[in-house]
Amino acid sequence: MIPRQIFSPDHELFRDTVRRFIEEHVTPFHAQWEKEGQVPRELWLKAGEFGLLCCNVPEEYGGLGGDFLHSAVLIEEMARAGATGPTFYLHSDIVAPYLVDFGTEEQKRKWLPKMATGEVIAALGMSEPSGGSDVQAMRTQAIRDGDDYVINGQKVFITNGHTADLLVLACKTDPKARGKGVSLILVETNRKGFTRGRKLEKMGCKAQDTSELFFADVHVPVENLLGSEGGGFAMLMTQLAQERLVQAIRGVSSSEAALEWTKDYVKDRKMFGGTLGDFQNTRFKLASLTAEVLTQRVFVDRCIEMHLKGEFDAVDAACAKLVTTELQGKVMDECLQFFGGWGYMWEYPIARAFADARMCRLGGGTAEVMRQIIGNAILPRAPKTTA
Repeated sequence: MIPRQIFSPDHELFRDTVRRFIEEHVTPFHAQWEKEGQVPRELWLKAGEFGLLCCNVPEEYGGLGGDFLHSAVLIEEMARAGATGPTFYLHSDIVAPYLVDFGTEEQKRKWLPKMATGEVIAALGMSEPSGGSDVQAMRTQAIRDGDDYVINGQKVFITNGHTADLLVLACKTDPKARGKGVSLILVETNRKGFTRGRKLEKMGCKAQDTSELFFADVHVPVENLLGSEGGGFAMLMTQLAQERLVQAIRGVSSSEAALEWTKDYVKDRKMFGGTLGDFQNTRFKLASLTAEVLTQRVFVDRCIEMHLKGEFDAVDAACAKLVTTELQGKVMDECLQFFGGWGYMWEYPIARAFADARMCRLGGGTAEVMRQIIGNAILPRAPKTTA
């Protein structure tokens, strides 16, 4: 198989730490967290002790001071373990970059150190009941009132929503505008008028707390504005490439894990005087999936290299997320089939991975939105003409 060359010895030492953390503090308890619908706050604090949170946040703000490869290691190992509950990637690689890139010095020093230790859990508030992918059409409003913004509205499908201490909230500061009316505001979840709805019951990723959030005349100071007023949509677009790369890394790593589980199973599964792995159908199907996943692994590693150089754009990210998550779904479906009835049992990792994978074609932008982004790039629409 093609060797990987993007990680240094330091990254591989970090990988050893991550694996030890997962073996000791995640895998033995994950099934219980699935029943409870969330992971305990103590896990976040333990992750902070291990240096697993905010890996590429500068040391001066309490982070590890590493690079995105450290984040990639953590994302890969969590995906391989089927550990979808601890959403460290969302906290560290989707929310924290908004503060690092757009926060004031005061905002960075106030929040990032506590995010790195796990004392503060962060979430991103974008999706709404009336729509998720059309960010410009959101209805949650933050209207200026003297030295405060007054926030009213609702969010849904918010991962970490039930436990979050801090939200990076997307809302309309100019309700009459579309993209130019969107702003990002830091909202502490202990503010009067903020309430959490139910923990949403999902078909997969059951250990993630995913919630509805409600805002009724929530007052936050104008100092909580992230970046510039009306600049929120542009900030969201700059960060989506990394968010989608995170999903691509998770997708290909999960596919690799499923193939390993399946190869081990078919080698031992006795059938008709031999093993399931002796059948040509088994060998050919797993050979094809192995070749497809290997191809995507090489592609995703190249995407990571481009991202580290600042050369990874929105179209690249859409391509990466689209192909990896669609292959992930295919791999889970075909691998589960080899397990027969046992593959349908929740106690088997392949059953959980099958259910978890379905979310990946939705979160971070649906497969249809990815196709729209790619289509607009390769076939830009001609300007409309009037008769």
